[in-house]
Amino acid sequence: MLVLTRRRGEGVTIGPDIRVIVLGMKGGQVRLGIEAPHTIEVHRDEVYARIQDENHLASRTQVIPLDAFRHLAPSKRRSAP
Repeated sequence: MLVLTRRRGEGVTIGPDIRVIVLGMKGGQVRLGIEAPHTIEVHRDEVYARIQDENHLASRTQVIPLDAFRHLAPSKRRSAP
């Protein structure tokens, strides 16, 4: 882990496309700004953990074959002209 000290307005660059800037400090909280391409997802740790949990649950969901649903849809057969 890299540990840095930054003041308000200073930042850190990660790779060519990501920049983290200290916007302010108040009490025990630090306000950060993150500049990243729209193609890169940026989440708080607790949100990312929830997404991972939901993805894990979704991957364990049983697959139901489409044939199981065919009896639910009304039959649309064409009559010969």
